[in-house]
Formats: sequence, structure tokens, C-alpha cells
Amino acid sequence: MKIPLSYSFRSLWTRKLTTFLTIAGVALVAFVFTAVLMLANGIKDTMVATGSDDNAIVLRKSAESETLSIITFDEANTIGTQPEIAVGSDGQPLMTKEVLTIINLRKHGAGPSDLSNVTVRGVTPDGVMLRPQVKLTEGRMFNFGASELIVGNEIADRFDGMEIGKTIKFAGRLWTIVGHFDAGKSGFASDIWGDQNQILQAFHRQAYSSIVMRLRDKKDFSALKTKFESDPRFNDLKIEPEKQFYAEQSETLSNFISILGIVITVIFSFGAMIGAMITMYAAVANRTVEIGTLRALGFQRRSVLGAFLIESLFIALLGAGIGLVCALFLSFLTISTTDFSSFSEIAFGFTMTPSIVISTLVFATLMGFVGGFLPSFRAARLDIVNALRSG
Repeated sequence: MKIPLSYSFRSLWTRKLTTFLTIAGVALVAFVFTAVLMLANGIKDTMVATGSDDNAIVLRKSAESETLSIITFDEANTIGTQPEIAVGSDGQPLMTKEVLTIINLRKHGAGPSDLSNVTVRGVTPDGVMLRPQVKLTEGRMFNFGASELIVGNEIADRFDGMEIGKTIKFAGRLWTIVGHFDAGKSGFASDIWGDQNQILQAFHRQAYSSIVMRLRDKKDFSALKTKFESDPRFNDLKIEPEKQFYAEQSETLSNFISILGIVITVIFSFGAMIGAMITMYAAVANRTVEIGTLRALGFQRRSVLGAFLIESLFIALLGAGIGLVCALFLSFLTISTTDFSSFSEIAFGFTMTPSIVISTLVFATLMGFVGGFLPSFRAARLDIVNALRSG
């Protein structure tokens, strides 16, 4: 015979305090586990949203990021002659030769010497057009040929002196902030944009950092990549789909957060499993006569084992559910950190996905099983006569 599920659920409420504390412990572990996965996923989503399916990006082969890349003027001009690049209404190739650099700014509330790296991106008119996710929200677009800047919303919200009309000094010049832009959930929200030529001149650069181009057709990428691999003029360059490039940029940081977070979560989970084990051992000790009665009524050992294991799993899954609900509120938060690939500030949010929910529930089930198996096994192995006599 099988023991009814109602028996297992009803038995939990006879030990309200220990059950509550165990559920709270599992909920905390589930919350941390979920938050780590949401954080790593948020980084990936931010970087992937930065790229476009229709664009390709060219960098130096040895460069791991745009800030470390160098493309000479001659190389850039040669790239612009490729027929796979889409052409605008003016008959010119739709491509932007960009230069990236890093400046130091102070966050709100930080000390005078506590500065963070921020990316400044020099773009062309095509560079603005190729990024449809970038929308001006306040002020106006910077004038090409002037020392003017527009600031991403994440930078404007987190750093001092980013108000429209304010000036900041770098590369020996005063630059006027004339607008703020929203880049959605993309990495551009953590950029400052200005005129490519002005940035080149101010920093005395003799090369670009990257080139982004719109392809005539997505299918043309393979042909263009073959050219880059076979043409000696492009021996030192590499080309990638823009979305793929930015997705790869997220891997180092997201993997670091995932590994560190999961290690911490596993350590916490030992405490939760011990708590579940203590709770279930206490249940066995308090219900010895009950167990003996169940066995005397004809319930088999595996039924007793299953009943107590169900209690442990129920505690774990209830704690996981509470942890998941609490973690959902993290979706409203945005945090920032240093991107390991570019060594500059990047803002991102917590992103929940169905796979994260499933992973959390599986992890909680494992905790419940490990924490409840030994007490459940002990309950199943109790001798009927001795159990009844203990009353």
C-alpha cells in the first residue's frame, strides 16, 4: 500500500518552526542561485543586443576588443570598396570607421580619486544610422566637426557632470554635452559618443579601432569572410557578424560571475541540506510510534521511505518557489561593473528565463533529495516492535 500524500503534507505543520526555518534556508540558497544565473544572463543579453544581425564588424586579428584594435586608414579605405557592403542613397558604402578610447569619470557619491573607466566612441553619420536601437531622448545630436558629445542614459544616470550643457575635459579639450540617448538594453547605453574625426584629432590617433558595415545580404557574409582570409591586404584583420562579436565579448565576464556565484551557492547549499536533514531526523524521532503503526497496518518500507522523502522534496520546492519569486524583483534593477574585455564601465540588468527557473527547481530538488534521503531511509528501516514500544 502507498501512504497518501496528504499525510506527508499534514505532517509538516506539526513542526512549524523547524519547517519554516528549513524552507527559509532553501529559499535563500535558491535566491542566490537564481540571482547569479540572472546576472550572467543579463550580461549576455546586453552584449547581444548591442549588435545587429545585418551588420559585420572588422577588427585586428590580435585584438580581443575594439579598444585594443588598430585598423590603418589604408586598410579602411580598401575595405570600403568591397561589393558585399550595402550602399546608401548617396551611393557611398554604409559603413562607419570608429575610434574607441577610455576616459575616467567619477560616479555619483564617489570620492575625488575614485574614478571609473568610461568608453568614448567616435562615430560617423553612418554609425548613428547603423544603430537603430540608439534613440535621442534629451537635447540634440552633436554637430559633426565640433567638440560635442551625447551621453548614454546609463552613464548620465550614474556619473557626475553628465547634464546637458555641462562640459568635461579630456585629451586637452573641453567637450560640451549636448544630448542624452537611450540605447535600450544594449551596451551602447554605457557609451559616450562624439564625432570620429574630432576624437581622432584630440587623441592624435593615426588609425581606427573598428569598422562596422551593413551587408547587402546576410548571405554575403561568407563570401566577404573568405576574402578576408585569402586576400593578403587583410592578413592582419578579422571579420565577424556584429551580434556574434558582442556575444563573445560577454563570455569572460558572464562565465566569471557564473562560476564564482555557483561556488558560493554550493557552499550555502550544504547548510540548507543539513537543515533539511535535521528537520527530517527530528520528524522521524517524533513520529516513531506513527511509523511503527504504519508498518503494522501493512505499509511497506518503500512507502514509508517515499512519504518522508516527499516531505523533504516539498520543503525544498516550496523554498525554491519563494526564492524564485523574490529573485523576480531583481529584474527591476540595473547594476554596473567593469567589462573585462574593454576595461570600461558597462551597465546591465538581471534577466529571468524559463531555463533559469528549471535549473533552480532542479537544484532545489537535488538539495531536498540529498537532505532527506538518510532520515527517510532510517524511518523505513525502523523495526515495527521497537517502534511501537517506544511510545
